[in-house]
Amino acid sequence: MIKNEYLNGIVKNLPDKPGVYQYFDADGIIIYIGKAKSLKKRVTSYLIKDKQQNNKTRSLVRQICDIKTILVETEFDALLLENNLIKKYQPKYNVLLKDDKTYPCIVVKNEDFPRVFATRQIVKDGSTYFGPYASIKMMHTLLDLIKSNYKLRTCNLHLTEKHINAGKFKVCLEYHIGNCNAPCVGKQSKDDYDKNIAEIKQILKGNIQGIIKKLKERMQQYAVAFEFEKAQQIKLKISALENYQSKSVVVNSAINNVDVVTISSNENFAYINYLKVVNGAVVQGHTMELKKKLNESNQDLLLMGFMELRTLFGSTSNEVIVPFPIDLAAHEIRFIVPQRGDKRKLLDLSLRNVEFYKKDRQKQMDLIDPERHTKRIFTQMVKDLRLNTEPRHIECFDNSNIQGAFPVAAMTVFKNLKPSKKDYRHFNIKTVEGPNDFASMEEIIYRRYKRLLEEQQPLPDLIVIDGGKGQLSAALNSIEKLELRGKVAIIGIAKKLEEIYYPGDSVPLYLDKKGETLKIIQHIRDEAHRFGITHHRNKRSKETIKTELTNINGIGHTTATALLAHFKSVKKIASSSFAELEAVIGEKKSVIVFEYFNKVSSNTSN
Repeated sequence: MIKNEYLNGIVKNLPDKPGVYQYFDADGIIIYIGKAKSLKKRVTSYLIKDKQQNNKTRSLVRQICDIKTILVETEFDALLLENNLIKKYQPKYNVLLKDDKTYPCIVVKNEDFPRVFATRQIVKDGSTYFGPYASIKMMHTLLDLIKSNYKLRTCNLHLTEKHINAGKFKVCLEYHIGNCNAPCVGKQSKDDYDKNIAEIKQILKGNIQGIIKKLKERMQQYAVAFEFEKAQQIKLKISALENYQSKSVVVNSAINNVDVVTISSNENFAYINYLKVVNGAVVQGHTMELKKKLNESNQDLLLMGFMELRTLFGSTSNEVIVPFPIDLAAHEIRFIVPQRGDKRKLLDLSLRNVEFYKKDRQKQMDLIDPERHTKRIFTQMVKDLRLNTEPRHIECFDNSNIQGAFPVAAMTVFKNLKPSKKDYRHFNIKTVEGPNDFASMEEIIYRRYKRLLEEQQPLPDLIVIDGGKGQLSAALNSIEKLELRGKVAIIGIAKKLEEIYYPGDSVPLYLDKKGETLKIIQHIRDEAHRFGITHHRNKRSKETIKTELTNINGIGHTTATALLAHFKSVKKIASSSFAELEAVIGEKKSVIVFEYFNKVSSNTSN
């Protein structure tokens, strides 16, 4: 039930028809504008108290003091009107839409012997504008193509027929270097110049194939008339256009006048990619960023962004390729979701573009604000791993042994997503005999956290066990003995398929292979494996060096290693002279070794 009687009266009288609604605050300022297929249902859904509403929506509803509506014929008309009103009033709770005037256009001036150049100012003087171009590189590529194939004037002279006939002008350097045909002195007729302008307009519209067809017909006419020089010039022009077209055509050239729009979003922003396709060539492309205000759906954001981009790029296409079905009654536009074929290739191209832009923007923002980057990853990890708190402190455990020999374990620690190497620990397995990874894991988990509890040290936010269900269950036994179940999060990660296991759940979780959460878990797991292997290797080398040498009184591991490294075997050490031994381990140790082997030798001979 709506508590405010005034608003309740407005809602009761709202029609069940499409339109736009505007919410006003106590100062009469518009704070939100929305569209609806049914004004009555949509506005009512806002004002009736709903526990599912987020904090921002509840804040909006509390500020509504008045509602005004505008009826329209169709939902599509409502979308257009909503778009225009949002840009005009910029309400506090709406996604921010801006008329971006900074993108350049290519203009064909409305004048005798029109000039063609780039501009950022649109003047309503009858000139024709193409663009805007979000890609400056694409715009300059087109201008270079035009300049290399059409000799247009660049001067700003007032080239009327009267002035030209009166001989008011002289040829300039551009004529002498071959960049202009000098229409200023009558060396190029207006009809010939206008034919070039007509072709240029078609190129700028993306209709390159049609121009190539006409040029081929003209080249054939010149060839039949034995005007081979003109035919050659046309041939060079065709070659340049075909080369440009080969770089821009991405699918079947039969796909004409189609828009493609896709979206990728996170909690705070949405990124919308738009491609304008003419004759199979992408002639316009742009990705825009929208900051979310009220947890808007991807469909609402996509439609909002699409209408803005459609207006910006002057699109008149009737067919729009989208990534998911659009619930919008629009006779003017047909939304399609292709499953295969060339149109699906266009959709995939747009999706790749929007994902690339999203990741690039995130990297830029992360560089500016590293703490924001860390916070974003923690938010994602909490969501992916179903945690209650941010895993600022993570500890990971890994066992290492060879057929049960030299069993050891390693623990690595990550704090704020970075390795804290001073906190790394090695464990020698003390109570387990033979190859029993589960029992070894149970022992080290118990020892680690029993000590932390005794020393009143802080517990980690997340424990990662390198292993599947068995390893995790073993670790969990110790966690329960220490009465830490539910006080610290614990997961297992199985190497083969990178499966994530949870206590008491036999069904693993599969994280996004390219996602940051899995990369962090893999990093700390790999660190534990590396750290454990290093310790295991050192211990193994110490154990295997236990030869006859280390049984000699006064000869330790270091001396034995040095002798074996030099002489390669105990047999060669035993047969070496005192001088040879002294050169490796010094006089004092050499006396011990030399006397030992000579004593052994004499005892053997007796």
